[in-house]
Amino acid sequence: MFSRRLVQKASTLTPTTSAVRPFSTTQWVQKSPALADVTPDNAHVFDQRTQQFRKENAERIRREREQQESQSASAKASAEAKQSSLNTASSSSAGGLDSQAVGKNTATTASENDPKQKKVGSGPFSKLIYGTEEGRKMDQDIERSFSQVLARGKYVHSIVFHEVKPDKVDEYVELVGKWYPRMANMPENKVNLVGSWRTEVGDCDTFCHIWEYQRYAGYHQSLNAIQHHPEFPEFDRKLKKLIHAKRTSLMQEFSFWPTTSPRKLGGVFELRTYTLHPGNLLEWEHHWRKGLEARREVMEGVGAWFVQIGALNEVHHLWQFPDLEERRARREQSWSVSGWAETVHRTVPLIQEMKSRIMVPMPWSPVG
Repeated sequence: MFSRRLVQKASTLTPTTSAVRPFSTTQWVQKSPALADVTPDNAHVFDQRTQQFRKENAERIRREREQQESQSASAKASAEAKQSSLNTASSSSAGGLDSQAVGKNTATTASENDPKQKKVGSGPFSKLIYGTEEGRKMDQDIERSFSQVLARGKYVHSIVFHEVKPDKVDEYVELVGKWYPRMANMPENKVNLVGSWRTEVGDCDTFCHIWEYQRYAGYHQSLNAIQHHPEFPEFDRKLKKLIHAKRTSLMQEFSFWPTTSPRKLGGVFELRTYTLHPGNLLEWEHHWRKGLEARREVMEGVGAWFVQIGALNEVHHLWQFPDLEERRARREQSWSVSGWAETVHRTVPLIQEMKSRIMVPMPWSPVG
């Protein structure tokens, strides 16, 4: 199974990270998590775990970067040696080809200068079909903006919301808690779980799951593999009896805010969902790229994604706090950090609608 990170049991103060991220196999007692389970006045423990996690994560990134640079240097040296060998071999036959090349270049130039030879899309009718050359260039620039500026193209994430019937919550936790770990631990499914949470303030009894795939091809392969599992029909039949509705969107993470690797910091999570006015995503990214630096001084982010298929113009930011009182204090503290007030001033006009959910992690969630 592809993955970037490894989930390990976090039974001590110090979280651990590594290269891959499957489900945790920690045994747990069947009980639906609740906000009341979070220990209050535990911010100092949360902060210690956060500092240790950041330190280990930075070290992991440094090692990966050094390994990539070493591999790139070796590949470059090999390519240069191969090219040098090819140049030596071809130089002996270059003289005999010169006369042929002159004739070919002359013919090509004449063809290009012929007024009867038109470029594709240069006529009036073609412009109706293909657009103007300037328009096509603008489309290419926009496409480059979304693929290169906004997103880290390596991963596609899905966010899945299950609205569970209130009297079926425990059955749902038992069913999903057994099925999800099995599916994530099967290499042929090519899927990676970021986390699973239950909403405690907001859309109560709504469960949120975020999955990670290797681009859209990985998403399609995962979907195909899981739905062809012999036990999937029975799981699907039971699930449909426990939920009111299911909503799924496909999204990508912002390039400036990579999704966190697995960690066990404890506390509560807040999922903030913004519906933007159409056409404002690039501007949102520009301002939040600066705003995140200010927020990270006082708050711990999990990830940020923008929807590409599903609820369009929607952006999700996921944060983690020791408890609700610390959430309030740290949000207020962020106003004293340089750059945050400007971020709010610039981004509020871009928003149509916003929603906040307070969530608690499920026992099997890699990020908890």
